[in-house]
Amino acid sequence: MLTLYSYPQLFGVADNNGYGLKVYAFLKLAGVPFAHKHIFDSSGAPRGQLPYAVDDGKEIGGSDAIVTHSIEKYRLTIDAQLTLRQRDMSHLIDRMLDDLYWVMSYSRWKDEQFRPAFLAALLREHPNLTEEGLLKAQEYNAQRYYYQGIGRYSPPAAYARGIADLQVLANLVPSTGFVHGPKPTSIDAAIYGFIANIYFYEIETPLRTFVAAHRNLVRHCTEIHDAVAN
Repeated sequence: MLTLYSYPQLFGVADNNGYGLKVYAFLKLAGVPFAHKHIFDSSGAPRGQLPYAVDDGKEIGGSDAIVTHSIEKYRLTIDAQLTLRQRDMSHLIDRMLDDLYWVMSYSRWKDEQFRPAFLAALLREHPNLTEEGLLKAQEYNAQRYYYQGIGRYSPPAAYARGIADLQVLANLVPSTGFVHGPKPTSIDAAIYGFIANIYFYEIETPLRTFVAAHRNLVRHCTEIHDAVAN
């Protein structure tokens, strides 16, 4: 059986990181049996990043690699009916979510307006964490943000970038059904991974304000959420 290793839950969401939640939702929607193990320390993961999976002794690092591995090994048909154009669109959306990730993460670890509420939620839901450990994580993320570039943005400029990404999703996600039709595909799992980590959080960032104001995004998120809930 495949075992998924990812960050712990928060605010009722199965993983407080968009990439881990993306894989979790994908496996659930595709009907793949798996064990889910939550960890905070990613130092032992392939490339030092979460999520990763272990399947019959094979380690697979990275959300896209886990999805590809699962489709090939378990002969999944979740994306089988997609046209080349739809596959290209899914690829472009997936890469845009990589951009949205940095803004979402910035709102949690960098922005002084929202960081205290996020850290307080982590400590409340995961009492094994310590303030010292979270401070180290904050310092580590500050370095990542600086070298990636988002750390050099002011909060309004950072959120403008994230909202531009969310606007594209609001334009693409239909009012009923899913991105490529009446049934969800892997890109719907990916979108859910990030939107759920914005919408279900009890922290009113500009990103959450935008999502909450768009019924199609909320509807898409909550339908996937209900479908993958245990």
